[in-house]
Amino acid sequence: MANEQSQEQADTGMLDWSAYRGVLIVVEQRDGAAKKVSWQLLGEGKKLAAKLEAPLMALVLGDDVAHLAEEAVHYGADQVFLCEAPELRTYRTRPYSRVCLKLIEEAKPEIVLFGATATGRDLAGAIATHLPTGLTADTTQLDVEPPPSRLLLASRPAFSEKMMATILCKQYRPQMATARAGVFQALPKDAAREGEIVRIEATMREEEIAAQVLDFLRETGKLNLEESEIIVAGGRGLGGPDAFGLLADLADALGGVVGASRAAVDAGWIGHEHQVGQTGATVRPKLYFAIGISGAVQHTVGMSHADVVVAINKDEKAPIFQFAHYGIVGDLFKIVPAIAEEIRQRRTLFGIKVGSAENSLSADALERSEAK
Repeated sequence: MANEQSQEQADTGMLDWSAYRGVLIVVEQRDGAAKKVSWQLLGEGKKLAAKLEAPLMALVLGDDVAHLAEEAVHYGADQVFLCEAPELRTYRTRPYSRVCLKLIEEAKPEIVLFGATATGRDLAGAIATHLPTGLTADTTQLDVEPPPSRLLLASRPAFSEKMMATILCKQYRPQMATARAGVFQALPKDAAREGEIVRIEATMREEEIAAQVLDFLRETGKLNLEESEIIVAGGRGLGGPDAFGLLADLADALGGVVGASRAAVDAGWIGHEHQVGQTGATVRPKLYFAIGISGAVQHTVGMSHADVVVAINKDEKAPIFQFAHYGIVGDLFKIVPAIAEEIRQRRTLFGIKVGSAENSLSADALERSEAK
C-alpha cells in the first residue's frame, strides 16, 4: 500500500509528506492568560485529530506559563510543547516564529491552527512565508478528508459573503489556517486528564532580536464582542442611530455590550467594532438580544452559537425568529425600555449587582448618535 501511494505521488509530481502527522494548536496568551479561541481550537482540533487517527498537540510560548501547558492538556491536548523564556514574555514576531518553525520542522504536524486574532494572523503569516505551504485566513468551518488524502478543508466566506469557499492545500505540508474566535466549541475542562508536556528551548537571545518592547499600553474602553457573555444587538429596524441609546441602556442593565447588524453599520449608525456576522465578529455569548434584526444569513452565522437568543421584531415572519429561543413581536421602542426597567427593579429587589458595562457602546458610536 505504501509503495502504491509513493508511486502515485511520483506520477503526479507530488512530494511525499507521509512523515507529517497530527494537529497542532498554537495557544495564544497574554500576561499568562490564554485567549478563549485557543481552547475553542483545541475542541475542534480534537475532532480533526480523531478523524485522522492522529495526536492533538499544542504549543505554549511565553514566560512563566507552565500552568497553561497543563490547561491545554485539560482542554484536550495529548501532547503539549512548552517554551518558556524571558524573551517570550511579550509577543514579538521574530522570536515567536523562530520557535514555531523549529517545532514544525521537528514535530512535523500535518495541520497547524491559529486564532484569527491580531497576534495569530501576524504569527501565522510570518511562519507561512518561511515554509513551502499556504495559509487560509479567517476560517469559520474546519473539516478533514479521512486517510489517505488527509486534506484539511478550511472554509471561509467569499464573494461579499454570498458564498463559502473551501480552500485546500493538496501538495504541501503543514496545512495551515487561522480561525475566528467564537465559532468553535471548547471541550469541558477536565482537570483529571493527563498528557505529555515537552519542554523546548527558545531559539533567540535578546541581543539577536531587533525589536524591543519598551512598554505595553492597554487600550481601555475598547469593545470586545468575542469575549462578551451578554450582547444586545440592533439592526435596520431601529430606524436610526438614536435607538442604539435604548440598546445601551438595556445592555447596562444586564451588564452586557451593544452589537449591531451589517445593515446598521453600513448605514453609519454605529461603528464597525460593534458588527456581528460574517464580516464582523463571530460570537458565542450566554445571552443574545436581536432587536430590529431581520435575520439575514450574513448576521445569523455570527450569532447562531449563542446559548439563548431573544428576538424582538414587529414582523412576526422575520427569519430571526427561526433562530430565537424566545420571540417578542411588537414595537421595540416600547418593549426594550420596559425590559430594562424590569431588570433594574428586580436587581434592586434582590440586591443583585451587575458589573459595569462601560464598553457597551463605544465612544465613537455615542458621538455619531449625538451628531445625528
